[in-house]
Amino acid sequence: MSLLVVGLSHRSAPVSVLERAALSADAQTKLLQDTVAAEPATEAAVLATCNRIELYADVDKFHAGVAELSTLLAQHSGVGLEELTPYLYVHYEDRAVHHLFSVACGLDSMVVGEGQILGQIKDALARAQELHTAGRLLNDLFQQALRVGKRAHSETGIDRAGQSLVTFGLEQLAVSAAVPAWAEGKKALVIGAGSMSSLAAATLARAGVGEVVVANRTFERAERLAQILTDAEDNTTTARAVPMDAIPGELTRADVIVSCTGATGLVLTAEAVAQAVEGRTGVPVAEIADSGRTTEDGSARTAPKAGVAPAAKTTATPLPPAGVGTDENCPLDLAAVQPGFSVMGEAAVAGMDAATLEQHAAWVAGGTVDRRDRRSPEADAELITALAATVATVGRIPERRKPEPVAERPAPSLFLLDLAMPRDIDAAVHRLAGVRLVDIESLAEASADAPMAADVDLVRRIVSDEVAAFGAAQRAAHITPTVVALRTMAADVVASEIARLDGRLPDLDERQRGEIRQAVHRVVDKLLHAPTVRVKQLAAEPGGAGYADALRTLFDLDPETVASVSRAGDSTDKKDRPA
Repeated sequence: MSLLVVGLSHRSAPVSVLERAALSADAQTKLLQDTVAAEPATEAAVLATCNRIELYADVDKFHAGVAELSTLLAQHSGVGLEELTPYLYVHYEDRAVHHLFSVACGLDSMVVGEGQILGQIKDALARAQELHTAGRLLNDLFQQALRVGKRAHSETGIDRAGQSLVTFGLEQLAVSAAVPAWAEGKKALVIGAGSMSSLAAATLARAGVGEVVVANRTFERAERLAQILTDAEDNTTTARAVPMDAIPGELTRADVIVSCTGATGLVLTAEAVAQAVEGRTGVPVAEIADSGRTTEDGSARTAPKAGVAPAAKTTATPLPPAGVGTDENCPLDLAAVQPGFSVMGEAAVAGMDAATLEQHAAWVAGGTVDRRDRRSPEADAELITALAATVATVGRIPERRKPEPVAERPAPSLFLLDLAMPRDIDAAVHRLAGVRLVDIESLAEASADAPMAADVDLVRRIVSDEVAAFGAAQRAAHITPTVVALRTMAADVVASEIARLDGRLPDLDERQRGEIRQAVHRVVDKLLHAPTVRVKQLAAEPGGAGYADALRTLFDLDPETVASVSRAGDSTDKKDRPA
């Protein structure tokens, strides 16, 4: 059997796709059950966070496993397979182990080095254990991933490479101000009482907000979180709980709103936020004509009415800046002018297939570019080359946003942080004057250019070492049942021969019989010691899986005996697993 992971994340898919593909707790349960019921898989675990959905499985066939896991992800996410497939990534065997260990260390997070992912991995393992979909491989894998993540945080400064998503989000709300100075005395409303919401509430309390109000569908959980905040040492923040239907009234009092629920629909519409601001100021809220935000494909967002969901996204072909001219060999539409990005940059070529990209690159090489363009031809030529390599590998150009000037807007009086996936707060709130909204999409944009600490290299080395060690341990464990079966067979042979000796030499006393038994056992142990030690060493090396088959063939071991040893090991593992 072999480890396979199929998934999508903020690195492979636009936020709009991640949002639609988000899995509820019930959907995750059903996905796990259906995965282990499918033919290629015997174990399964789901890692679902606000910016990734990954399905791990132990499969006996690679191609059938990829097809089955991709189909199941599409089925349970509600996103069609044809639409989902371009955004999926696949990792197999050691590459799958490397991926999970990197995720556990925060290397693959939206904010590099954040530690919350460890709790999410722990939850994923607990869910799989509860549903009995995790066997020896996934238990070993996820428990080792937790140890690797903890090692990375304790032995390096990876924490300095980034902050938790909550802290990073609050920093984006505060813009250039320090979070404690910005938060001091403010009133905060936290919607939700799960792990992310609890972390947000605790972070706001430590930052110095004057009050934290917790709203949750289960009122008892909101009360529990409020009580925890109240009982915290050195806490000067007051905390109280309210039911969800009290949110409209609390909106007019709150300065900061953090929302992270498991709701599949919007919790706060733009209309509700607009009414809250109007209730605070007594003045109707105006919409910003152009917020400067763009969709994943580079097209500008339309301005929906407050409370009305945005229209479906449409793809608009990016256009070159003024002065480029017209050329029949250019695959872009040069009839119109749209300044603000390079004709040879990522936005210009977003979504092109390989043939169109090649045509565009040829046009770039033979044409001239207006000197007002932001980037040098040399830099863009290098980018085109890199993009060509990308499209040759994945078959398409990843979508990127083009830079556009941000419209002038008044200083915000209401700050909203949406950490949910799918989103809790209507994206149309971005267009409301006097309101600042930071959501998963905003955080992805802000963190894209965040500097990475030098400690990241140390963590990468830790991950590589741990992957090698995990692979060696798994290969060694694979041969252990065969070695045990071999020693069991040898012990049976010794016992049989001693019994025959007892029949042939009945006059031997007990001391003599004992000496003979010990001598025979010593001979067998010495004969088997070197081969069994060496075969374990060889099996731990890459390509060492064949040594178990060789032992079974050379000594004519009963496959059922080997299998029974493996089953006994699995049973012991389950008893020893933490609750």
